Amino acid sequence: MAFDLAQLLSQRRGENFELHAKYVNPQLANVLRTLGFDRFYERGEGCYLYDDEGREYLDLLSGFGVFALGRSHPVIKSALHQALDADLANMVQMDCALLPGLLAEQLVARSHAGIERVFFCNSGAEAVEASIKFARAATRRSRIIYFTHAYHGLTMGALSLNGSSEFKAGFGPLMPGTVEIGFGDLEALRRELLAGDVAALIVEPIQGKGVFELPAETWRNIEDELRRVGALLICDEVQTGLGRTGALFAYEHYGLTPDIVTVSKALSGGYVAVGAMLTSDRIYRSVYRSMQKALVHSTTFKGNQLAMVAGLATLQVFDDDDVVAHSARMGELWHLRLGELKEKHEFLHDVRGRGQMIGIEFAAPTSRAALRRWRLVESAREAMFSQTLVVPLFHEFGILTQVAADGLNVIKLLPPLIAGEREMDSFVTALDELLTRAETSSEWLRSFALTMTKGFVGRSKKKRDVAAR
Repeated sequence: MAFDLAQLLSQRRGENFELHAKYVNPQLANVLRTLGFDRFYERGEGCYLYDDEGREYLDLLSGFGVFALGRSHPVIKSALHQALDADLANMVQMDCALLPGLLAEQLVARSHAGIERVFFCNSGAEAVEASIKFARAATRRSRIIYFTHAYHGLTMGALSLNGSSEFKAGFGPLMPGTVEIGFGDLEALRRELLAGDVAALIVEPIQGKGVFELPAETWRNIEDELRRVGALLICDEVQTGLGRTGALFAYEHYGLTPDIVTVSKALSGGYVAVGAMLTSDRIYRSVYRSMQKALVHSTTFKGNQLAMVAGLATLQVFDDDDVVAHSARMGELWHLRLGELKEKHEFLHDVRGRGQMIGIEFAAPTSRAALRRWRLVESAREAMFSQTLVVPLFHEFGILTQVAADGLNVIKLLPPLIAGEREMDSFVTALDELLTRAETSSEWLRSFALTMTKGFVGRSKKKRDVAAR
């Protein structure tokens, strides 16, 4: 019997959440049902998702930055169809295939002059794991420093460099030799470097959890301190890289020359998982230092031909459509439009970020009535206010967004880099309306509570139905 995808999808239509609750991640299914985010998406195109009832949703998450070119980009689809039809000799292992070399050539050419070699893998976390090993091998030192609020992935080494304690709880002991310091704390960095055993500092040029930034001068001082003692600078560009911030790499904004750069997400074209670690020839050869060491660090799916094609096609679109420049222009417009809302609404405290990576922070207002409503929301749970916006943005306006991190009243926007003024207008109009409601009455809060109650009741009913079967 031949495999028939259309038939399979038709026969099992609507079983998504039951299957996940039974076989995959029941808690995720519970969260989505409680929030009323339990939709049945059937297709995606550009900046939009479409559910089984034909409703359109503006996707301002873009798969946490994966869909830089939007969903179902025709150039990426065509490239992958060509690759499948070519019956390429894939993952021979004892081989040096052409396509990984071509993609590595492209990535090196687009990086600063000190980047000369590429290691391919399957994800951002794997690229971070590689950076740890390469930094230790190159320096013959063990300690890795990272910043508070950092997020570098959830595999064991990457998790050990995570600046958010909620991700670490229950998984210890973690990798030894890691040190957390405050974001941009130059004095703390100097103290740690005095020991002479620091291999590297790993950073996100703009932190994803909260969209926090540092001044260019601070970054340059940090780099100078590392250079002075021979420690390496690792820039984790898994989310900020490939045009997200209005430059191909975010480190360019600050004049940095990192020793190691990690990339993933956008390089996939939204289709095939891929990650890469970029570094110098010297650092690379500290690991692959002889023929006997040719495979001392490796992964089975490195150089997957389909992933390489997706990456090459993605970079081609970046060039043809001037995607990075568009991202920069949109970043300026985001700040202009959201800055106008900031002047209008006392709940809106700050707008951060660059390009199409935007953080919108909310804080306590000053007027008495609005402050009373703020305190009511925040008494239920810390940083709940931003969630009371995310839920109606989705239910009432069909806009998918996220809270930037647990405990932060920050909504983060990661639209596809191709998003334009239409998408911006939709979001700004919706946020303006919600903030107006929040400042003038409690109706917005009652609506949020009703949505959560419906989600909780619906989830409880699902549990009873399953138990009764």
